[in-house]
Amino acid sequence: MPLAIESIGAEAQPLCILDDFAPDPEALREYAAAARFEAGRNHYPGVRAELPGDYLATRLPLIAETAARAFGGSGPVEVIDASFSIVCTSADALSVPQRLPHVDAFTPNRIALVHFLSADHDGTAFFRHRSTGFETVTDERRDLYFRQLETELRYAGPPAPGYIAGDTPLFECIRAAEARFNRALLYRSSNLHSGAISPGAALPADPQGGRLTVTAFLSAGA
Repeated sequence: MPLAIESIGAEAQPLCILDDFAPDPEALREYAAAARFEAGRNHYPGVRAELPGDYLATRLPLIAETAARAFGGSGPVEVIDASFSIVCTSADALSVPQRLPHVDAFTPNRIALVHFLSADHDGTAFFRHRSTGFETVTDERRDLYFRQLETELRYAGPPAPGYIAGDTPLFECIRAAEARFNRALLYRSSNLHSGAISPGAALPADPQGGRLTVTAFLSAGA
């Protein structure tokens, strides 16, 4: 399985790119086509569904090996949350948090996985907050970051409706990881990031034609 361990921005946080990640990605698409999708939680702009029971059991050894190489540590990798996911909220219906880059956790042992199961949709983008220079938001940075961002939004107003696509007055795009069918990305959950959604992109909620991914949040042992 091809594996590249690259870096993101000036902070040089690891980005793992694993092609040919699942042995039978078409079977995953077929499973998703029959799954029951429901609205996502925690500001996710789309719908989610349960994974087949053996998905993470078969992929966790590879994830653990990759995480140890890229992020350090040799302890076990534990699953916090994992699901099929489809971004399908229209650009004009996004909340303000959904128009901005985000982080999923603040501690360095938390890892995010995105596994792309569609071939013709954009990937994942990573950002630097211009005024603080932060590319990651850790426990030590979170208060300063959110105070500064709140001040900027109060005085400049919220971003226009739409997914963040490239540079903005508040954020600089420092890396875009391209989506490819059966490609997986692993990165620290504290990286400022967003789905890379092109303006005007069609975003059906259909697993066969939509932006189908597996998203997982993991804890990597020390």
